[in-house]
Amino acid sequence: MIQSMTGYAAASAALSTDGARGTLAIELRSVNSRFLDLQLRLSDELRALEPLLRELITARITRGKLECRLYLQDATGVTAGTHLNTDALERLRELEVQVLKIVPSAGAMRVADVLRWPGVIAEPTIDEEQTRRVAGDLCRRALDELVASRKREGEKLAAAITQRVAAMRKHVEEAAPLVPQALAAYHAKLGERLREALGSADDERVRTEVALFAAKADVDEELTRLRTHLAEVDRILKQGGAAGKRLDFIAQELNREANTLASKSASAELSDCALELKLLVEQVREQVQNIE
Repeated sequence: MIQSMTGYAAASAALSTDGARGTLAIELRSVNSRFLDLQLRLSDELRALEPLLRELITARITRGKLECRLYLQDATGVTAGTHLNTDALERLRELEVQVLKIVPSAGAMRVADVLRWPGVIAEPTIDEEQTRRVAGDLCRRALDELVASRKREGEKLAAAITQRVAAMRKHVEEAAPLVPQALAAYHAKLGERLREALGSADDERVRTEVALFAAKADVDEELTRLRTHLAEVDRILKQGGAAGKRLDFIAQELNREANTLASKSASAELSDCALELKLLVEQVREQVQNIE
């Protein structure tokens, strides 16, 4: 099944820290990227879980810019287990008294200054074994949700691409009979101009000019390649899996053939057909950028 690179998932579970009940939560956000770009945002007390999270994520996700955020909170939304270190506060008060004796003009510290002082806020002590087990379960749940979300988005992308492939195939079949029509029109027009200029038309000269024109306007090869590339897109979409890079390459080839078709255009109708093809190819390329 085709998967998008865009998705979001979250999961949480209760966790004990310093005898209090906290909540361990994880968030996964992914957007499109050429390769797998994994960014882990963990607080210091959870930093030891980074290898576990990285292993679980890379086993399920192959492409996309993915941000994983793991954090610990209590019921009020404050980091669980966080408390003031009274020893550090007392030492800080003593230092303030000493500073004010030496520099009386110095202002007293504000609460925000105190809280920012290193060591004043004590970090929570957590059960590493319990935290590792819960974090692993949360990551697996969130990955299941993320993959499901990316699959749903991928189905929509595949449907949009299939619709545009059908439209391109229709334009290709419409373009096929336009070249013989253009050759017939050129033959008649050239003969008429020769008769106007010379009073008669040299059949041999007309045939030579038409043959040269036909060689320049021959687009059978381009139409054949377009049909082949469109069939390959259908095959890849049905096969599923990590198909984004392959589809992007084929979209580039489709664009190349559409440009060649436009450059060889022998009539206004064929030019319009080539332009429609280019617009559809560009729409496909935009959709493909989001496929894993």
